Amino acid sequence: MSSTMKCTWLRSTTMDIYTQRLIRERYVDQMDFPREIPPSIGVNRYTGVQLIRCKDSHVATGWCTPKPKPNRCDDPLNKPHALLSPVSDRATTTKKRVFTFGKGRSEGNKGMKSLLGGKGANLAEMASIGLSVPPGLTISTEACQEYQQCGKKLPDGLWVEIRQGLERVEKDMGAFLGDPSKPLLLSVRSGAAVSMPGMMDTVLNLGLNDDVVAGLAAKSGERFAYDSYRRFLDMFGGVVMGIPHSLFEEKLEKLKNAKGVDLDTDLTASDLQKLVEQYKNVYMEAKGEKFPSDPKKQLQLAIEAVFDSWDSPRAIKYRSINQISGLKGTAVNIQCMVFGNMGNTSGTGVLFTRNPSTGEKKLYGEFLINAQGEDVVAGIRTPQNLDTMKCCMPEAYKELVDNCEILEGHYKDMMDIEFTVQENRLWMLQCRSGKRTGKGAVKIAVDMVNEGLIDIHCAIKMVEPQHLDQLLHPQFEDPSAYKDKVVATGLPASPGAAVGQVVFSTDDAEGWHAQGKSVILVRTETSPEDVGGMHAAAGILTARGGMTSHAAVVARGWGKCCVSGCSDIRVNDADKVVIVGDKVLNEGDWLSLNGSTGEVILGKQQLSPPALSGDLETFMSWTDDIRLLKVMANADTPDDALTARNNGAQGIGLCRTEHMFFASDKRIKAVRKMIMAVTLEQRKAALDLLLPYQRSDFEGIFRAMDGLPVTIRLLDPPLHEFLPEGDLEQIVNELIADTGMTEDEVYARVEKLSEVNPMLGFRGCRLGISYPELTEMQARAIFQAAISMINQGVTVIPEIMVPLVGTPQELGHQVSLISGVAKKVFSEMGASLNYKVGTMIEIPRAALVADEIAKEAEFFSFGTNDLTQMTFGYSRDDVGKFLPIYLSKGILQSDPFEVLDQKGVGQLIKIATEKGRSARPSLKVGICGEHGGEPSSVKFFAEAGLDYVSCSPFRVPIARLAAAQAVV
Repeated sequence: MSSTMKCTWLRSTTMDIYTQRLIRERYVDQMDFPREIPPSIGVNRYTGVQLIRCKDSHVATGWCTPKPKPNRCDDPLNKPHALLSPVSDRATTTKKRVFTFGKGRSEGNKGMKSLLGGKGANLAEMASIGLSVPPGLTISTEACQEYQQCGKKLPDGLWVEIRQGLERVEKDMGAFLGDPSKPLLLSVRSGAAVSMPGMMDTVLNLGLNDDVVAGLAAKSGERFAYDSYRRFLDMFGGVVMGIPHSLFEEKLEKLKNAKGVDLDTDLTASDLQKLVEQYKNVYMEAKGEKFPSDPKKQLQLAIEAVFDSWDSPRAIKYRSINQISGLKGTAVNIQCMVFGNMGNTSGTGVLFTRNPSTGEKKLYGEFLINAQGEDVVAGIRTPQNLDTMKCCMPEAYKELVDNCEILEGHYKDMMDIEFTVQENRLWMLQCRSGKRTGKGAVKIAVDMVNEGLIDIHCAIKMVEPQHLDQLLHPQFEDPSAYKDKVVATGLPASPGAAVGQVVFSTDDAEGWHAQGKSVILVRTETSPEDVGGMHAAAGILTARGGMTSHAAVVARGWGKCCVSGCSDIRVNDADKVVIVGDKVLNEGDWLSLNGSTGEVILGKQQLSPPALSGDLETFMSWTDDIRLLKVMANADTPDDALTARNNGAQGIGLCRTEHMFFASDKRIKAVRKMIMAVTLEQRKAALDLLLPYQRSDFEGIFRAMDGLPVTIRLLDPPLHEFLPEGDLEQIVNELIADTGMTEDEVYARVEKLSEVNPMLGFRGCRLGISYPELTEMQARAIFQAAISMINQGVTVIPEIMVPLVGTPQELGHQVSLISGVAKKVFSEMGASLNYKVGTMIEIPRAALVADEIAKEAEFFSFGTNDLTQMTFGYSRDDVGKFLPIYLSKGILQSDPFEVLDQKGVGQLIKIATEKGRSARPSLKVGICGEHGGEPSSVKFFAEAGLDYVSCSPFRVPIARLAAAQAVV
């Protein structure tokens, strides 16, 4: 036995019943299992694939894959397993860096994504279950990491391992790299553990040179051979040598114009042969050196280029945007080439096993006859739908449909598949979990549960929080109203609506977005270099490219509206104009896109909130059945409260009373009178004006939240926030008009109230302690509104929250005041009710003495915005000056005001929760900062034992899902 085939003995397992049936029906004639099955069974320590000692002398290693026992699946006591069941991923300890695969065998499995990347792991898995996968090898992500650490040089011994793996592939194929008589051509592709569409590099047709192309021409035809050669020269030049693609494109366009043809496919073999010579001259013109003709040198350079692409600006930008971190690098997948450009019996395509936009259970994809894969995904040619393949290649199409069913049954997910047909034979090039829109994700999850393919727990894991975020995006208010303004129609690549000003470059998109402008990025076609602009844009419009082009795939992944392949438009980047028919749109003109219909609409169309589907209601009911954490909302008005309730909020976790003061001119004037008051009588008079406004607002909120708790925070912000804006003279004049005070009185009062650092100054409970009448007015408004609503049949559960407490004495003072007001109001109105008084924990000291504070508080609510600010010592108003630098240098991994700092702020939350409950076991604990709607933070709060999270009304569904995912 070789050193790489040490085995651990296991009893035999059978393939998953569903997969087994489909494979047997389609592939029974292609499966090469031994006729006799001896009892000796093992598992390859690297592949995780089950092996049997074979008696057949032709099996070189003495090992092969097992044949399932007849009728074993009928045994109800036998738990079914996937064919060639993978064992646990030992990627973290293995030193093996090159893993081979081919039909019916592989040295990897789908559980090894961290080591083999998603593409390599899934190629290994497809090979294991018997699908037609071109043989190849995967170089691990650990090798990429070593390459980076070695100063961007291949680590010692790796090239030898690659050559050994290649020899196995050559033996399988009976063809050899660099051999004109038996030419083997290769593809070299990237593949990280997390899918990054188009962000890293690919080289196709590697191994061609003048000698090999002649051999290939003799074997497969001159036109095909020289078409492959010119493609390779172009791609290798761009990816490996850094030669601009435009230099090759110029030669191609010039030749097509000279020949009077529109399409590449119209060029003859002789034309392509001339083009090859011109392409080789480009190398000399651009780099001053000849094209490297040694196939092994080509392979080495291509591998290094793929490793280098891990650190390309576009890949770094994509990882930053999508918060992808902690990966070792990219794997490199080297596969035998199969050719879709061998004439009309060949082609290439990309498909999803279900519609990624709508979730409909129907194959969704595109196909190009006589083309290679890059023609589809790069958007170079606008492809046709799969019906073309069904008509032209019915047998290959039927096999493809069967494969889709097998893969969905095996992976229990909607799959994204790349394939090639070479002379009517189907080859599977890649499969991965398909990116989908929010609408698609929810429907696919619900349908798969109804089909019995997955259970509810799997469905909840399948939908990502950002998918729900997409569903909450606006749509057009009245699509019929703009029909006369539709100037073009493209492909509906990513649904939703977008309105913005036209820009033509990724830099402009990012720059305008930074200024707060909404933009539509208009391009002939997008490339991975445009990723920053695409992310900044409200919507994307391209003249070329299909439903699976780079623009479409990336936009769908982000829930970004996109219309692609809009052949009615002509984009002129140099002059910054787009021509649509007889209309010319300039940079800055307003444009609207309907990504669900593909319509391009002139002007700025009105948007409206989205309508939620029945599937979403079903899905959200599953999350509610599973989650343990309650989800509340931050709402300050009756309308906000109603929105929160409609989105599934179980109460209001934060009602900020100060927001009510800005609702009208009369209110803000009364507040300013209260602030400027010098005597107690003046202050009470101003508060008497505010009381009915507060009471009315509380009544509306209690009515909207009938039967659910409402947590009302007493006045918190510094008083200066209620003063007019402008220079001092303007402020003084406005205050004189609002309050009736003299100029000298206003100046004196402003000077007395001025603070060096107001966020750490006269605010929160310090206001209520200094001005008890302020707390008394707010408490009176709350209790009067509550009893008024109870008298109208509304169930009211009020909770009063005292802000910015740092000592138990501060809270005790306010609790005593509130209790006194409650007694007076209950006596005056002849009724009473149960209520709670608690506090916000937003000062680090409060977290550390939480056991003392809990003796006064019936609940804690962590104000994580202020708690983060005070723990880090970062001013939220000024952090933008240095935070981008911190993030780019890796000093911080994420913005702590968006994603909870679990090691610092999180530990304060845990300490306060434990201390508080040690003093008061019944203490209710929650969080009301915007971290309450951020998924990773919600998971932390669930694990920390909190009772609820509270977030903005529109993030409530996301928090509900995140709380359920914390359980499953």
